Amino acid sequence: MTNGTASGAGTNSGPAPEGFSFDVRLWNVSKAQSKTRPHQLRWKVGGKVSSATFATAALAQSRRSQLWQAMRRGEAFRIKDGLPESEVWQAEAAALAATEQKIDPTWWDFSREFMRRRWRTAAAKTREGFADSLASATLGMIIEGAADAPDPLIVRRAVTWAIVPAHKDEEPPPDLEKACAWLAEHTLPLSALRKPSVAEDVHYRLAYKLDGKLSAKETYKRRRRGFSAAMAYAIQSGYLDENPIAELERPATAQRGSIDPRILMNPVQAREFLTAVSYVGSVNRNRGRRLVAFFGCILYAAMRPAEVVALRLKDCYLPETGWGVLTLRETRPVSGKKWTDTGERHDRRGLKMRDPDADRPVPIPPELVAMLRAHLKEFGTAPDGRVFHNERGGLVGSTSYYRVWVEARQYAFPPQKFHSPLAEKPYAGRAFCITQWLKAGLAIAEVARRAGTSPEVIDRHYAGLVDNSEEEDNKKIERAMGW
Repeated sequence: MTNGTASGAGTNSGPAPEGFSFDVRLWNVSKAQSKTRPHQLRWKVGGKVSSATFATAALAQSRRSQLWQAMRRGEAFRIKDGLPESEVWQAEAAALAATEQKIDPTWWDFSREFMRRRWRTAAAKTREGFADSLASATLGMIIEGAADAPDPLIVRRAVTWAIVPAHKDEEPPPDLEKACAWLAEHTLPLSALRKPSVAEDVHYRLAYKLDGKLSAKETYKRRRRGFSAAMAYAIQSGYLDENPIAELERPATAQRGSIDPRILMNPVQAREFLTAVSYVGSVNRNRGRRLVAFFGCILYAAMRPAEVVALRLKDCYLPETGWGVLTLRETRPVSGKKWTDTGERHDRRGLKMRDPDADRPVPIPPELVAMLRAHLKEFGTAPDGRVFHNERGGLVGSTSYYRVWVEARQYAFPPQKFHSPLAEKPYAGRAFCITQWLKAGLAIAEVARRAGTSPEVIDRHYAGLVDNSEEEDNKKIERAMGW
């Protein structure tokens, strides 16, 4: 029964709707080139062939019977997909009903929907931030008193996994399977956020850690921004009328002003630290020597690590004598493979706080010029022209340079300093450079331009560390006024 056909039959009442046709030809079930679905059904509507494959002959024959009955009833078939008119209307009615039910989705469904909508336009780090915000808020959107609730840490991991759009049709990892299934059944509807008690609990989850301690100010601000973005989407989609936490304030805590002065090296310590870097892994593929100039860019040009990773030779002006210039154009922040479009750990972005095509020229002192020239002479560039690379020519990983930084501290500082906050993290090198520029007398606006941040940030976090003499300031005013 591979060559039999059936043509349209039944009573047609008037012309077919637009995009439909009564001209239908139905073939018998045939063999398909598939091990899992070896039975094929083909039919033609208005000259366009449609097909479907099935796991068993019985399923294929059943579908053929459905189509044949629709032909006998005189139904028109949609040309683009070959569906009978009755099935098209049923599908549209189901979609409409789903849309009406969607007016109040559960928090679990809404979180996944929001991430699908924002994924394409968000950077990898932004996606990661959204995930942290939604996972934190989920702890406040669980039905109170529900039995067998997962551990809060498992809840956060389950949400973080489930909201990645690429995981939509995948089975959860074994250790998250039960938690995902439980959360799908036990999260509150989005409308519950209209209740002050629920909104306050969600706000608490954004502001506090799992151990009940207050989160860092920047962590709270990032989580609140992510949650507010989700609420903006909820308002736009007609789910909510307003942001439920818009009027809620962060629990009282000390406002962070200047950075901790204990993290700052002095110029002598900075030079000794870079020397110590060169000794790290001296018998293991020159791990430290590869990163001397890398850390020099942080200490003497206030570059962010992600900017150093992306630096290319073509953007470096390195004269034999005098000052050089590094023109920064790109960053390669580490986000994790599941958050990037490429599946790589490093995302590719423009400069922070700049338009995507903007650059930032940073003058560099002769000491850093010499470091970069020596680095290029010994290690060359990566195949794509990047100045810094690992032994295989790949991107310098955050774990790699962080590990070298920690080891270098042991060589550079005496025990009491090593166990202090002094230069605990690479970002402390950037803070060292910014404060040195301020002490040298550079205007705050110029320091902000070179560092790629705002004057407000410089004034709030760094300017207070510079101990200017009131007497010297008075003399500057006198000179300016001509007194």
